[in-house]
Amino acid sequence: MNSRMNYSSQQTTMLEQLSDKRLFDLARSQAYDYLDTLRARRVYPSDNALAALTLFHEAMPQTPCPADEVLRLLHTRGSPATVAQNAGRYFGFVNGGAIPVALAARWLADVWDQNAALYLMSPIVAELEKVCEKWLVELFGLPTGTAAGFVGGSATATLCGLAAGRDKILQTSGWDVEADGLFGAPRPRVILGEQAHATVWKALRLLGIGRAQVEIVPADAQGRLRADRLPALDARCLLVAQAGNVNSGSFDPLDALCRRARSAGAWVHVDGAFGLWAAACESTRFLTAGLAHADSWSVDAHKTLNAPYDVGVVLCRDRDALHGAMRIGASYIPDGEQRDGMRLTPEMSRRARAVELWATLKSLGRAGVTELLERLCRHARQFGQDLAAQGFRVLNEVVFNQVLVACDTPANTTATLARLQRAGECWCGETLWQGEPAIRLSVCSWATTDDDVQRAVAAFVDARAMAMAAST
Repeated sequence: MNSRMNYSSQQTTMLEQLSDKRLFDLARSQAYDYLDTLRARRVYPSDNALAALTLFHEAMPQTPCPADEVLRLLHTRGSPATVAQNAGRYFGFVNGGAIPVALAARWLADVWDQNAALYLMSPIVAELEKVCEKWLVELFGLPTGTAAGFVGGSATATLCGLAAGRDKILQTSGWDVEADGLFGAPRPRVILGEQAHATVWKALRLLGIGRAQVEIVPADAQGRLRADRLPALDARCLLVAQAGNVNSGSFDPLDALCRRARSAGAWVHVDGAFGLWAAACESTRFLTAGLAHADSWSVDAHKTLNAPYDVGVVLCRDRDALHGAMRIGASYIPDGEQRDGMRLTPEMSRRARAVELWATLKSLGRAGVTELLERLCRHARQFGQDLAAQGFRVLNEVVFNQVLVACDTPANTTATLARLQRAGECWCGETLWQGEPAIRLSVCSWATTDDDVQRAVAAFVDARAMAMAAST
């Protein structure tokens, strides 16, 4: 028998790339170059960098491109067009940075190239998911036995939590969603605050729940659902509360909402994309009082915790309910006693997200998580104080990491933001708050320093001055 291996030229090339490591050395040197220049970069890419992206718009290549050329194109044309979220002065969306050890762990996990669907596919990832589940439940103070599924982001996590709640509510009414679907099913009552995040509405739509089925509760001046305006609840209710308003950072009165829901047998889901982390810090835990009385929770690790993208988590008090909503089976999928991550999430094949989440939590520890949260909140308060001292109007109570700012008129606010975004010194987003345009600062990155805050405040002042000069 001929034992000689027959490789195609393509396979030979790829085997050589694995063996000599030059391709990976090139990628490493490019990554180091990016990191070395990160803090000196514009926070948002220049017009020239954006224009250079047209190079990527070409016909599908008919022949292979050398691997080193692929990487060089990404670095020379792609790197300048990135948003420097890890540079310390990006405050646009609720986007955290990536702490170094978590980024390094992700590199290693990418080399592992594990599929996190089943324990049999990757025992290490399954075990790390189990550890992260336990640690998160402890950090957030949730009931023992709460299940965690690791998904791409809190939007998917919200979908999972609401699916578990919907199915459980219908089950108590004698309806089996898995067997009978939704046509003809009893209609659950869905109750939201008027400031509910757009991802909640999207999740409801995907679950077959339209706007006409939703009861909307008014919010107060900070965007908190008003518990005194909550309708009478019953066992058909799916109530969605918010831990961290995406504009103001405010928290719904979770304790009052959960107590009323529990006495009525209703299901409560808490949308805590960035705010759920307040429960992990003693100085902010009061914001989440009553959190443990909910039934499901959604949170991102790539926001406030600063794990790399994309790490979202759905948590569910009733493990069987989450399992039931995410149920999957096939003759080739064995039932085992070990943790199979896909039974807690919508996806089968999944990236090994738990690796960088574990690395983040392991490296920070409880004390490190607390220090990170307290620093983010301190910088947010500093923004509020310093901008107010410069004559800007701060529109919200700065209770967590969000700050809403406006100038003396809506027109000046809009013009100032446009100048600020073009300058590149820092980057902030826009929103509407109480019917007027506002500048939204989301303080989420571990890399932000006191100096970054001062530089950003100075950029605000300069942008306003230029906007006012241009209007005269």
